[in-house]
Amino acid sequence: MTTACETVLSKEKIREIISKRVVKEFKDGDVITLGIGLPNEAANYIPSDINVIIHSENGVLGIGKRAEGEYEDKRIINSGGAPMHIKRGASFFDSQMAFMMMRGGHIDATVLGALQVDEEGSLASWQIPNKFVPGIGGSMDLVVGAKKVIIAMEHLSKGEIKIVKKCTLPLTAYREVDMIITERCVLKVENHKLVLIELNPMYSIDEIKRSIQADFTISPDLKLMEV
Repeated sequence: MTTACETVLSKEKIREIISKRVVKEFKDGDVITLGIGLPNEAANYIPSDINVIIHSENGVLGIGKRAEGEYEDKRIINSGGAPMHIKRGASFFDSQMAFMMMRGGHIDATVLGALQVDEEGSLASWQIPNKFVPGIGGSMDLVVGAKKVIIAMEHLSKGEIKIVKKCTLPLTAYREVDMIITERCVLKVENHKLVLIELNPMYSIDEIKRSIQADFTISPDLKLMEV
């Protein structure tokens, strides 16, 4: 499932579009947990006038942007192992405390990747067919503990559709997703149904329909994504 538009966007541009759109969901004072991979990149795009506290499941509260060059310290990393800046007032703790925060309802929003999301807002994010994976990680705790669940992912995976009618991979969570953000569009989950609320102007509605297996409605207030 490819389109002419798809070849225009580099991997870096796709990740930038998604990350910039993700941070628009953050509000001043929010405590946010970012998942491994693409979701972690959102930390690099948070506006300086918004005070967002990033929580990491490996035991940090107060992560900043990614650290590079002389500022890298391999002892200070995010959940994906990347070196990060730490904001003034940050704190460090063990994984038990980190998971207590996640399970206790103290996280305002979590941003996670996904292998599949279905039209009811169910999520499959951990098992890749025919490949060994070490386990589900903290995703299951985050999706049921966070107040808002945002999925940030590339629209397709090697041409395979990821927004499906019903997940065929093992579920991480049932009906817990609130929003899906890809480089092509933004969908909200309302009453366990998908609503298209934003569209990348590089793509048409017909292209979106062909690249999503799930049923969805189009918001009367449909907006264009900033790309």
